[in-house]
Amino acid sequence: MIQIGRATLHRGEALSLIRTMPDESVDAIVTDPPYSSGGLHTGQRQRPPGVKYQNSDARRRHAEFHGDNRDQRSFTLWASLWIAECYRVAKAGASCMVFTDWRQLPAMTDAMQIGGWTWRGIVVWDKPSARPILGEFRRQCEYVVFGVKGRLMPAHRRCLPGVYRHSIIAHQKRRHMTEKPMPLIHDLLEVTPPGCTVLDPFMGSATTGAACLKTNRNFIGIELSPEYFQSACERLELVANPSTENS
Repeated sequence: MIQIGRATLHRGEALSLIRTMPDESVDAIVTDPPYSSGGLHTGQRQRPPGVKYQNSDARRRHAEFHGDNRDQRSFTLWASLWIAECYRVAKAGASCMVFTDWRQLPAMTDAMQIGGWTWRGIVVWDKPSARPILGEFRRQCEYVVFGVKGRLMPAHRRCLPGVYRHSIIAHQKRRHMTEKPMPLIHDLLEVTPPGCTVLDPFMGSATTGAACLKTNRNFIGIELSPEYFQSACERLELVANPSTENS
């Protein structure tokens, strides 16, 4: 375990580490798990993430990550297990926001409900720079499955949109091959109260963690990959102690 400002980081497998956490200890879950997607057929989905999720003209290569080759039945079972543990460690009224794509959307909404959460809807990430597809509709959206533990405790009186439009991060600027835009994470955190504790069981390069620290929220992150764990530590160290950036 490493403590960086208001962030607590753990390296290891998500399910086993969540099981060590106390009941009702976090206020929200915001996470981007491996999709086990990226193809229409099993052979395509079982290719390495770097092949599935990066275009051939990508200017920068990223470390591979684990757990992205499950078939849909095992993906649903696996997701149900860790989402159920997230439910246990969440406080009453907590929100759960999980990224997914169009292929795994049915599986993820099932897993959310199997895990005990009340499914409240889907937030759409509109990606204007998505690649066009000749003769059919472009895959321009990814989704955030939104659930609540019991009854949502509103953090404010504002009405938030259900669609957010943010461009994909350029390859040369990414810390992770599937990194989500920081402004999008800020948008999602609007449903949580300031000062709360946010859990991300698949933190990658800690975009959610950086957003939490920048908005005075506490963060608990878990990451299996040693390369991305190190990247997350370095990133959050710069956010928590910006004076060290040029030292």
